[in-house]
Amino acid sequence: MRVLTVVGARPQFVKAAPVSRALRQRHEERLLHTGQHYDAALSDVFFEDLRIPPPDAHLNVAGLATGVRMATMVRGIRDQIRVQEADVLLIYGDTDSTLAGALAARQLGVPLVHVEAGLRSHNLRMPEEINRISADHLSDLCLCPTPSAAEQLAREGASASVAVVGDVMLDACLNAAEAGRDLGIAGRLGVEPGGYYSCTLHRAENTDDSGRLRSITRALDGLDLPVLLPCHPRTRAALKREGLEAGLSGLRLLDPLRYSEMLGLVADSRALLTDSGGLQKEAYFLAVPCVTLRDETEWVETLEGGWNRLAGADEARIRECVAAASAPEGAPDLEFYGGGNAAAAVVAALEEHFA
Repeated sequence: MRVLTVVGARPQFVKAAPVSRALRQRHEERLLHTGQHYDAALSDVFFEDLRIPPPDAHLNVAGLATGVRMATMVRGIRDQIRVQEADVLLIYGDTDSTLAGALAARQLGVPLVHVEAGLRSHNLRMPEEINRISADHLSDLCLCPTPSAAEQLAREGASASVAVVGDVMLDACLNAAEAGRDLGIAGRLGVEPGGYYSCTLHRAENTDDSGRLRSITRALDGLDLPVLLPCHPRTRAALKREGLEAGLSGLRLLDPLRYSEMLGLVADSRALLTDSGGLQKEAYFLAVPCVTLRDETEWVETLEGGWNRLAGADEARIRECVAAASAPEGAPDLEFYGGGNAAAAVVAALEEHFA
């Protein structure tokens, strides 16, 4: 089977790593990088850190206006489907690269597989929600991380074949977490394990909204422990635009970290504060309490177990959630997310569906 895999952003690099290794044991895979995340600290280092083979093609869409970027990606993916003579197109998650891959596959009639299908925030103001819904309903095969995601597709009447394979991010997390802890990132940054909060902030709903950004920044800067924030370029630019970089005392802005470094930072923190979907799960996998800086989450299971709390952007609510953040009794249920065997299940589902 010839599989063309489309990636373009950090979460997709993480998801693709274990699946690529499993696929290439038995099939031919080509990797297409759209260049949606073009900063070397967000792209190149993840390929190195995760031991992903170098991309076979790169579309270099960085810096293009949104509409032009989408059209360029669709055209470029279409071209690569033909060049690679792909039997199947594989997409991940909910980025613009995901949607572009879905549109290109449908235009050429190439079978489309969506990994991490069925997730919903039920907030159509989020571009990611539109992307994931569109990708699911354009796909031939939807591979879901949890039973609740498969149930969501059933409620929507999705026409694709559906399989629950587990969460490939757990596979990646388990592979990298031990190395991340061994790096001793906390000590390198001058903090003690358990003596700080880890943080990420990058979603447009937070960085592009002046009121939300100011409220979140005030909350983070006024907590009882230092907050270590590896800074996405969008976030750093937004903080500079709003004049929020100066005068910070408790909030420390860091350069972006490698995947294993980020896992090490989260693993040793008192709690994680984030608007990232992927890191919410990774905190759960690492048994670290999480406070989500959004008004909703796709990972409702983490809320039900008490590992995660929704704080939104309200300053008082964020502080309240952080004060209450603690690990519930009992270990996280990793078997619910596939137990670290999701990549093998993805390959098995591809073979069964396209045999």
